[in-house]
Amino acid sequence: MRHFVAGTLLLLISAGVEAASCTGTIYLTIDTGNMQPAEEMAAVLKKHDIKATFFLANEKTTRGDTSLDTSWTAFWKARADEGHAFGSHTWRHWVFRRDIGADKVSYVPAGATSGDMLDAASVCAELRQPETEFRKMTGRGFDGIWRAPGGKLTPNVTRFAKSCGFVHVPWTPGGFSGDELPSEKFPSDGLIKAQIRNVKDGDILLWHLGIWSRKDPLYLRLDELITGLKAKGLCFARITEHQRWKK
Repeated sequence: MRHFVAGTLLLLISAGVEAASCTGTIYLTIDTGNMQPAEEMAAVLKKHDIKATFFLANEKTTRGDTSLDTSWTAFWKARADEGHAFGSHTWRHWVFRRDIGADKVSYVPAGATSGDMLDAASVCAELRQPETEFRKMTGRGFDGIWRAPGGKLTPNVTRFAKSCGFVHVPWTPGGFSGDELPSEKFPSDGLIKAQIRNVKDGDILLWHLGIWSRKDPLYLRLDELITGLKAKGLCFARITEHQRWKK
């Protein structure tokens, strides 16, 4: 009994020290991408015991399938079992361009000027399809959150999404990783140093599971970023633990 009490006290003291060393809370969010670094990034999260928030779309991958293909079942099941949070990033990963009247929104491929016109039911279907596939692979659904591709919203799509239970999660300026930016102008070394310097309490960080266009992969510096931010006393949490998005 004496050993049990002593062990319990030691655990409580350790937890108290960890909590006391936390000078702020930040939220790492990761959108799907070409998936090439997916396993490596997941390993870094596991190493640091960090729970992130993933936003899923059915994107093309470097191995010739798509990110929500059944071939990714083991990957997504492992992430769900680890306790991360999950949200929709739409099915096709197109862009909500503009509202059309009060009941439709223009939804187009990135870089295009024309595409589909979606009503509320169609927007909800676009947001729910990734959840349906994710549930088949993991046995669980999303957490009532979503992120628009490119962060581009319109009043209509925001309203449509809320009508089917999805609340939008943006990122903060200080949390923008820059992994989408051209390496020639924004080398990874500078981007990581800027994040470690600038990220502060309450920031929502944006990263991707692989960016096609980047020549100097930023994901290789994820371990360095996490180590640097932890050294500043910042602790990581899922966005669903944030008061605004808490269930």
